[in-house]
Amino acid sequence: MRKAPPFDNQYEAAGGLAEKIAAEGAYCETCVRAFDSDEKHSADEVFLEQNARFQSHIADGAALDVLLAELVFTLDRMTAEVSADLDSFRGLTLREKMAGWTSRQRMWRMYTERVREAPVIERLLDLLAKSDALARLIGSQRASIIERHKTAERGLVDIVEQRRRLVDSIDIARLKMKELNAKALTTQGRIGVYGNRAHWEQMEAERRALKAEAERISAEEHEMRDDSQRRERFIGLFQAFVDSLNGRIGNCNVLLRKLMIDVEERLIIYQAQVDTERPGMKVRIKPDIFPDIAAPVRLFEKGMLVAQDLERRKSRADLDVAGKFPAYAAPAPGTPGAPLIDTARRSFRLRLPFLRS
Repeated sequence: MRKAPPFDNQYEAAGGLAEKIAAEGAYCETCVRAFDSDEKHSADEVFLEQNARFQSHIADGAALDVLLAELVFTLDRMTAEVSADLDSFRGLTLREKMAGWTSRQRMWRMYTERVREAPVIERLLDLLAKSDALARLIGSQRASIIERHKTAERGLVDIVEQRRRLVDSIDIARLKMKELNAKALTTQGRIGVYGNRAHWEQMEAERRALKAEAERISAEEHEMRDDSQRRERFIGLFQAFVDSLNGRIGNCNVLLRKLMIDVEERLIIYQAQVDTERPGMKVRIKPDIFPDIAAPVRLFEKGMLVAQDLERRKSRADLDVAGKFPAYAAPAPGTPGAPLIDTARRSFRLRLPFLRS
């Protein structure tokens, strides 16, 4: 199994890719809004250029979402490691057992002090700082994608509506051509049958005028048909762009939901590990310190975080993420090629005997 790259390296790569996507996304959005304004190139040249950049942007967006998912699960795995380290402290040392021969209260006090002085506290705080940074990155992506989606969708709707009106105009032109050609044919049949020569010349002039009008409308219909086909091709490209943005919004939603539930888990571990009544302990976790994960932090401040429902909600969030990112679905036991991060491994394995005093 390959070794996971460090979180900071992954995060830096995600930030760089997000900047690239922002620039390309702005280009794609402009293309949708400014459709029909480029008269310097042929439709084929414009389409080829835009198609290449749109497809690159869509692929980069999908890659970033996968990277964000890996970051979320990297933090989840790191939390599991912290929880496992805490489990290793659950047993009593020989010194603590010997103290228990004379005083069980002293034995548990020694045990509690040892556990609370463990280095996992700083690791938990570091996990919260990383969670806050990741929530900020995912949240900013979600906000920019939503805004871009709105603009691109409005532009696409306008282009589709213009093509619908164009198709209606083509149908009207075809009916008009059919009517003019029928009149010209009727007029041609009457020449030489009724009236005198002057009358025949007048009817011939009418027939030529009808044919000329039919040919003019035919030329317009041909141009409108070409324009309709051009629009149809670009509509397909723009629709793929809008659909990708919509999918990315959904990806950000499930990743943020899982991340916030995982933050609750980290806070509960911290709450169980640290005597929050001791001076300077609870103040280290405040909404203004971690503004992008402020919602669960406020619950922590008010003492409203509970573990009872956490496992069920965490399992549900993992399933939702697996629906968007199948690589992070829980693998069958012994399945070769299992994903880097095993989402079936529950990081919340706390027991609370070390809370005794």
